[in-house]
Amino acid sequence: MTQRMLTLTLRNLERDGLVVRHYFPEVPPRVEYELTEMGSGILSALEGLNFWIQDNLPRIEQSRRAYDDVGE
Repeated sequence: MTQRMLTLTLRNLERDGLVVRHYFPEVPPRVEYELTEMGSGILSALEGLNFWIQDNLPRIEQSRRAYDDVGE
């Protein structure tokens, strides 16, 4: 991921209300990001997705191998 892509992603998350940006006018300047209450709320949904991926990873890898074999 490029620095520009990371910056755009964080700005979009801030715009959506999922993170808050804290700027520290130090030398050099420092920026920290923190999940908002709404951002923290999405973690449980992502946890469910993570469990689904863990349960289905062998099937996903098998599908990838089958797809790649056809493409060769």
